[in-house]
Amino acid sequence: MAEEDLKTGEEGKKKSKLMLIIIIAVVLLGGGGAGAYFFLMADDSPAGAAVATGGTQPDELVSDSSGRALFVAMPRPFQFNAPGVSRERLVQIEVQLMVRGQVNEERAKRHIPMIEGTLLRVFSTSNADDLVTEVGKADLRSRSTSQVRQVMNDLEDNPVIEEVLFTGFVIQ
Repeated sequence: MAEEDLKTGEEGKKKSKLMLIIIIAVVLLGGGGAGAYFFLMADDSPAGAAVATGGTQPDELVSDSSGRALFVAMPRPFQFNAPGVSRERLVQIEVQLMVRGQVNEERAKRHIPMIEGTLLRVFSTSNADDLVTEVGKADLRSRSTSQVRQVMNDLEDNPVIEEVLFTGFVIQ
């Protein structure tokens, strides 16, 4: 008789633990699903805001120059040899483009091959002795920004790119 009570008590504890685990799993899954729904269904685009307010914003009128900053990463780092007075050095630069607004982000992504070509052309004119200094890096970044903006202005009638950022810079 005592053994039967002991077995029944253990089975009851196992069932209550299992039930507690199931309840926790359901609550977590439900909360995660609700969070995913609100995250994915949120519409932060300017066009969505125009529809919500009843106005219209054609794509041609949206310049997105005052939108929030978005960053477009270049698909691979740039590697090149830079000549110097004493020796040639290998340089690797990782680049991201800062744009304003969703429309400009899509425009920049559409023209990545042209942007890569422009950056390679600018990088190939650099000198290893200049790239060692902070002033040389800042000069290279500003020349890159102005050249990319000029090319994008020719392609899209809009500079699109606000800034060229170096997220990784290695020189050997």
